[in-house]
Amino acid sequence: MTAMHTQPDPARRTLLGALAAGSVLALLAGCRSPVKTMTAQTQALPPANLPAFAAGGPTLRVVAPSGLMPSFERAERGVLRLARAGYRLSNTQCLARRYQRFAGTDAERAADFNDIQASDVPKLVLAARGGYGAMRILPWINWQRLCPLLKEAGTLVMGFSDFTAIQMALLSQGGVTSFAGPMLYSDFGAAAPSVLTMSDFVSATTARPLSIRVDTPFSPTLKAEGVLWGGNLTVLAHLAGTPYLPKIDGGILFVEDVGEQPYRVERMLQQLNLAGVLGRQKAIVFGDFDQANTRDHYDSSYTLATVAAHVASVTGVPVLTGFPFGHTSNKATFPLGTHASLTSDGAGYRVTFPDYPTYPLAGLNTAALTELM
Repeated sequence: MTAMHTQPDPARRTLLGALAAGSVLALLAGCRSPVKTMTAQTQALPPANLPAFAAGGPTLRVVAPSGLMPSFERAERGVLRLARAGYRLSNTQCLARRYQRFAGTDAERAADFNDIQASDVPKLVLAARGGYGAMRILPWINWQRLCPLLKEAGTLVMGFSDFTAIQMALLSQGGVTSFAGPMLYSDFGAAAPSVLTMSDFVSATTARPLSIRVDTPFSPTLKAEGVLWGGNLTVLAHLAGTPYLPKIDGGILFVEDVGEQPYRVERMLQQLNLAGVLGRQKAIVFGDFDQANTRDHYDSSYTLATVAAHVASVTGVPVLTGFPFGHTSNKATFPLGTHASLTSDGAGYRVTFPDYPTYPLAGLNTAALTELM
């Protein structure tokens, strides 16, 4: 890990100028009024053709379908860190957009996807952050055009949290797989990114197969195979009854969330169960729910473990816990919407993904992903 830079280099100054212009305009727009100002702001941003710091790794398109970026400095760190690692970024102007609580108007956020050109399909589409807003733009996106483009190019689409809405729509509308993994603002933009998260991100996106071992006891022993899918539980529950929730039979459903009381977690799972989703799965895997000190108001013994046991009881589907992913700094990277096998041995369980899209490691300086700046 290198020491913190005290003076920006010329490439950094170029990037600062490009993003700072958007940041100032965004601030002014926030003091005025809605759509016209936002459109003018977005057009006023300079091109985001960043200098290559490494030999030239995969092309990466940033998308911001959800909440705005509260900190310009954090967004800048994420862009610079990825550029230094060799990723060739585009559409970074989306990080400066602001409209109400969102990263731009609905039309602008949908254009992050609709403007992908057949002649220049990125190798990686990376979500900026979560929050709320992705569900609003689902009807605005041209899935019939987008899905074949991404599928043919083998594009890796990555994010989590509110981005689950985009990921499940891609899967339901066109069978496009994606990745649960770090996001530009939330993870790559951290002052000190998790070494574990960055390492898992690199290994999962550049090589296969992928195997994740979880040392959380589960009995009896279990063997299950099927499409592993899912993501943020709140988003999944709110997609129930819409065409954007995939219809997966014999799958392995993964769920995670943040700051929800146990009864709310159970209520959302009950919604999916009553909608006929849970009973069609071979297993349900709980990720991190980051409940911190959240306790049930009426009964402190009513915990996430209570919920898992109850859901397993009413559905007859095994529920496993402890999968290393959620709203935490340390998280695995793994594919969604692709075949996986799950085996338990009593002391823990392992999830293996044999085949999914990757890109070459060549042209990347992966050490830059954990540099302080």
